[in-house]
Amino acid sequence: MNLEGLHPDTLAVRAGTQRSQFQEHSEAMYLTSSFVFGNAAEAAARFSGAEPGPIYARFTNPSVNMFEERLAAMEGAERCVAFASGMAAILATVMGLMRAGEHVVASRSIFGSTVQLFQNILGRFGVETTFVSPTDPAEWRAAVKPNTRLFFVESPSNPLTEVSDIRALADIAHESNAWLAVDNCFCTPALQRPLQLGADIVIHSATKYLDGQGRVLGGAVLGGKALMEGVYTFLRTAGPTLSAFNAWVLLKGLETLSLRMRAHSAHALELASWLEAHPKVDRVLYPGLASHPQHALAMRQQTTGGGIVAFELAGGKDAAWKVIDATQIMSITANLGDTRTTITHPASTTHSRLTPEQRQAAGIGDGLIRIAVGLEHPGDLQADLDRGLALI
Repeated sequence: MNLEGLHPDTLAVRAGTQRSQFQEHSEAMYLTSSFVFGNAAEAAARFSGAEPGPIYARFTNPSVNMFEERLAAMEGAERCVAFASGMAAILATVMGLMRAGEHVVASRSIFGSTVQLFQNILGRFGVETTFVSPTDPAEWRAAVKPNTRLFFVESPSNPLTEVSDIRALADIAHESNAWLAVDNCFCTPALQRPLQLGADIVIHSATKYLDGQGRVLGGAVLGGKALMEGVYTFLRTAGPTLSAFNAWVLLKGLETLSLRMRAHSAHALELASWLEAHPKVDRVLYPGLASHPQHALAMRQQTTGGGIVAFELAGGKDAAWKVIDATQIMSITANLGDTRTTITHPASTTHSRLTPEQRQAAGIGDGLIRIAVGLEHPGDLQADLDRGLALI
C-alpha cells in the first residue's frame, strides 16, 4: 500500500497490514517460536539477510513487524524496533548505540525507573549520566563533554508535565555530535511527532496510551534506518522481545489512538480547569492551561495538552493520601494511559526509589498527586476528587 500523503488517522488503521494466503481482514496473530524454510538454501538466505522473511520469533515475527511498521508510519520514522516493555526500549537504545566511557545528558525530570537505569545500572558499565533541567537548554549545553553521545528527555515530563524545547535540544545535541532521544509516551504520535522537531530517536512505553486499555506491556524505539540497526542488533542478540500476542493487542490499540487522545485531552483540560479554581488546591500543572510555565511551547509542539494532570496540596503526604484514599471511581495505580482514570502519589510510588534530594531537585513534593485522566465523564471525576478534598 502506498502510504504517502495519507492522514495519520488513516495510517493508524491501515499502515503495516500484512495478509497471509487467507487474506484475512483483521491482522493475524502469529503465535509461533520459529518458522519453517522450504529448503536449506532458503534458510541460509534468510539468516544471511539476502532474502527477507521471518526466521525466529526472538527477532522476526509478522505480528510484531506489523506493529513496528504501523507505529513507524504514524511517527514519521524510517524504522521502528519493538520491545517487551518501555524500559527494555530505553535499555536497548543505550546498549545498541553506546559503549563504556561515553556520556549521557538527561533530564532530571524523568520516570523514576529511567533514573535508576541511567544512574545505577548503566553507570556500573561505564556509561556516565549528567542530569539537568528539562526546561533550560543552557544547562544541556553546559553539561556537554567531549564524550557525550546521547541526550535523553521526556516531554511532557513524568509527573510534572514540564515541556522541553525539542528543537532547541536537538540543535545543541547535533552541534555536539550527539543524538537526541525523546520519550514520547505522554503525547504519542497523535499529539506530538518529535522527529519532525529535530529529534533523532523516539521511545515509547507502548504499555500506556498505545495500548490504551491497560492490557499488555510493550515498548518501541524509532528513528532512521542506519541508527536503528544498532538497536535491532541488540534485540536480536539479547532478546528483550515483544510477544506476538502483545504486538497484536498494541496493533489494535493504535487504530483508536487518535480518538482516545483527543478525548483524554478534552477531559484532562476540563478537570485541570476545575482543580485550578478549587480553594484546596495550591497549584495545577497541565500543559493545556495558560498558567503552565511552558504553555506556549507546548501548544507549538503538541496539538493538545494531553491526558496527564498533576496538582499540589499544601498538606503534604497526609493530605495527598486522604484525597487518593477517598476516591471511588479512580484506580489507585501507578500505570497511566488507560481508558480508566488512574491516580497516584509519585513521591511514594513511581519516584520512591529516588533519594529525597533527587525528588526535591526534580520538584516532586510530598503533596503532589498525578492523575492520568481516562474516558469517564469529567463531572464524575470532579466529584470523586471533591470527596477527598473536602477532608483536608
